[in-house]
Amino acid sequence: MQVIVRDNNVDQALRVLKKKMQREGIFRELKARRAYEKPSEKRVREKAEAIRRARKLQRKHAQKEGLLPGPKPRPKSTERRPTVSAG
Repeated sequence: MQVIVRDNNVDQALRVLKKKMQREGIFRELKARRAYEKPSEKRVREKAEAIRRARKLQRKHAQKEGLLPGPKPRPKSTERRPTVSAG
């Protein structure tokens, strides 16, 4: 995983890195590895995750068919940050 630091802005690069790690599921995996998970708890968790995935898939199909409204569109920011050129 790689994050580019622009204009020595380490804080922004850290935010980007944390967001990428969150999307990849690294934090969830670290939390799971911290302590032993009983097999019964693992089954319950995996079943809940499967149900969540199935519901998400059903929701996407319903949106595609027009039975549900689609996700709200993100407002596009018209404001752009000025670029600073070196030199």
